[in-house]
Amino acid sequence: MEAAAAQGDVMRLKLTILLQLTLSRLGNAAIYNSFEDLPIEDFDFIIIGGGAGGNVVANRLTENPAFSVLLLEAGPSPAGLINYTAPFFSIYLRQPGPFDWNYTLTSSGLNDRVITYPRGRILGGCTSINGLGYLRGSQEDFNRYASVSGDLGWGWDALQPYFRKNERWTRPTDNHKQSGQFNPIYHGFHGINAVSLSGFPVPVELNDRVAETIQELGNDFPFNEDPNSGFPVGTYQEAWAQSNIKHGFRSSSFTSYLAEEFIARPNLHVVLNAQATRILQTEPMSFRTVEFASARNAPRQTLTAYKEVIIAAGSLETPKLLMNSGIGDPDYLSSMNITPLVSLPDVGKNLSVHIAVSLVYNVNTTRTFDEIVRNATLRDALTERWLDTNGTGPLGIPYISHVVTKRLPSDAAIFQNTTDPAAGPNSPHLHTTIQNGDINVTPSGFYLSLPATLLTPRGTIQLTSNAPFDPPLIDMASLTTPFDIFGLREAVKMTHRFLSAHSVPSPLNASNTEIETYLRQNAAPNGHVVGTASMAPVGASWGVVDPDLRVKGVKGLRIVDASVLPYVPTGYTMTTTYMIAERGSDLIKAAWD
Repeated sequence: MEAAAAQGDVMRLKLTILLQLTLSRLGNAAIYNSFEDLPIEDFDFIIIGGGAGGNVVANRLTENPAFSVLLLEAGPSPAGLINYTAPFFSIYLRQPGPFDWNYTLTSSGLNDRVITYPRGRILGGCTSINGLGYLRGSQEDFNRYASVSGDLGWGWDALQPYFRKNERWTRPTDNHKQSGQFNPIYHGFHGINAVSLSGFPVPVELNDRVAETIQELGNDFPFNEDPNSGFPVGTYQEAWAQSNIKHGFRSSSFTSYLAEEFIARPNLHVVLNAQATRILQTEPMSFRTVEFASARNAPRQTLTAYKEVIIAAGSLETPKLLMNSGIGDPDYLSSMNITPLVSLPDVGKNLSVHIAVSLVYNVNTTRTFDEIVRNATLRDALTERWLDTNGTGPLGIPYISHVVTKRLPSDAAIFQNTTDPAAGPNSPHLHTTIQNGDINVTPSGFYLSLPATLLTPRGTIQLTSNAPFDPPLIDMASLTTPFDIFGLREAVKMTHRFLSAHSVPSPLNASNTEIETYLRQNAAPNGHVVGTASMAPVGASWGVVDPDLRVKGVKGLRIVDASVLPYVPTGYTMTTTYMIAERGSDLIKAAWD
């Protein structure tokens, strides 16, 4: 016990030093802990939300030294916080905490369970707390965005420069040869946010098992060298999942787009602990004044942008902010004692999200990460190694090792009465990842975890009150349609079939009814939520923003986050949001240059 305590003291000292070094690098940066510290109050652009959308826009707009930009972030900075820096420790960011919005949600299809829903209330937003996976989705996802919005600029081919502006392909931490593990023609090497392959080996028996499955069931689970080609259906043969990791450290929108060389720009200012409460009407149908506060009972402050306010608060806070500002369905706003100012009935509607259920299997090997999760002494030793060797070891990689995506067969019975919700014939319906352990703390045992995921459900966001600091009412509507039930049930069967191959098959001894009962008791929406301020063509009577991301019928107000996507992509929404913000920045620049 004394040795363990001494080791813990060493670890705390090292983490303190790391924190001090990180903060010292930011010492001259324009990041302020409160509004009172802000030296100026005149800005061309005010950006609400320091996540994947807001940090990109702040970076790109301040490339023009004539533009002055203020970024308001509701939470603090993650600088020096170990769990937000070591990739593996993202397993500890799934529960409520001081740097989370601490949302809860419900759905009648999930037995009305109250489910916690983690979202980052911290600089970097969800890019500072997520599982770090980098997956774009299918070409057809983006071509559908172009079709629905009436703007070909949102199509796959047109967006390729923006994916590459974001991405800086980075060698894995162990510098292993990458030939055959990804296809460089689909990637960017000169962007800002790091993407890399795993820099620490997954046990060879797990890789061999995946390779054998592909060989045996190739028609069902074909090999896919690089799903970021726009054709994501298939399976990695080895542990080649692509992640936002730079040399063993998390690469978030905070560490990349607000890195030292960018935050030092004199025209960029960031205020932490500043939650936007309303966008105020500056003049008729012009909304350029932001009201914000550091806490529920703190004084409200206001600032007015000379040019535009850009909302990048995410798919849950953005519609809440719009409604509290009087922008939404007039009848609903009146029922919440909010004066309607702009009639946009689709605010908060059209929510689209992935839903998953975790399947955990016992394995006959000790070569899993379970011991890291439950053994504090081992974690301290690995943390010391990670710090001493600049990101090496198992803490420098995500807990996800392999990715599997699959389509339902075109002749599936569900399609006799239900339109296929996928964007096209090359877009998957089902998804799973292989995790070489269980992220939940267990006293003993060794496991594989495979969350079976459906990529299509829809729901709504409403208000619980007209108090801006109150959380929104989130109804994901999960498992409320025949397709949702069928699709997630098939995802469970797919996941079990993948794991049972090339051995004595282990049949899933459960009826469809039993699987459905299990899903209603255990499934939950994951963090990939979009659609609550959806794009629609110019002049359309539906939607919330035009294809240039301006709020319909309003001057001085844009939205640049995942809420503008009319459908959830079959990839990860962080990856897509980076792209939205890169193109959105060019649209804003073009309007004002």
